[in-house]
Amino acid sequence: MTRVRLPILGAQIDAIAWPEALDTLSQWAAQRESRYVCICNTHSVVTANQDADFMRTINSADMATSDGAPVAWMIGRISGTPQERINGPDLMWKYLARIQHTQESVFFYGSTDATLGNLTNAVTASFPGVRIAGTYSPPFRPLSQAEEEKTVQLINASGAGVVFVGLGCPKQERWMEAHRGRINAVMIGVGAAFDYHAGTIKRAPLWMQRGGLEWLHRLLSEPRRLWKRYLITNSVFIVQAAQQLCRHSLGRKL
Repeated sequence: MTRVRLPILGAQIDAIAWPEALDTLSQWAAQRESRYVCICNTHSVVTANQDADFMRTINSADMATSDGAPVAWMIGRISGTPQERINGPDLMWKYLARIQHTQESVFFYGSTDATLGNLTNAVTASFPGVRIAGTYSPPFRPLSQAEEEKTVQLINASGAGVVFVGLGCPKQERWMEAHRGRINAVMIGVGAAFDYHAGTIKRAPLWMQRGGLEWLHRLLSEPRRLWKRYLITNSVFIVQAAQQLCRHSLGRKL
């Protein structure tokens, strides 16, 4: 694809539509290309803005999409063209729907064995033709070198063209960057998508998703765990995004 990237608080996010995103992933997967895709919301770009290493990870991605509504809105404001949300749960589901009548297979990496079991059942029920090449729930500790090599071999031997990675931000993005060139597949960090589709976590109603309020639903569902991420991070994003838009506006006038 011919990339059009725009800096959102310094993080380079692709201005891309659903058809182009899905077509590009299919092309990469068909060739078993080792690439990684970051799906970026306000938490991602604010974290990148405060962490140079994570900024490098996002900006080195082969594709970085606008997960959160505020990020998509910013791209639209800067580019002058409306930008859709290319979010993890929908990207995963749309891609599975696309390949259900092909020979392509996918791999699920992350979460727990119970969630992966429920996810496999949900995928099989919704898309009977999808080939699940394998699943793996890594332990909640750093892997030894031997375990690491075994995991890479497991994924590569599976023949999967796409590896959906559900480790949470920023762990999944760093994992994908470290494995580009080692895993012969397209790695896509989908965050909480495993839990949503497995039924472990209830996703926001469609009207909240369309209104850019999915973050509020998650906050109300898990206030103790997420209050800092959403209330503080969103506040930082609003301030810094306003500053960026002011600079952008001034630059256009000069």
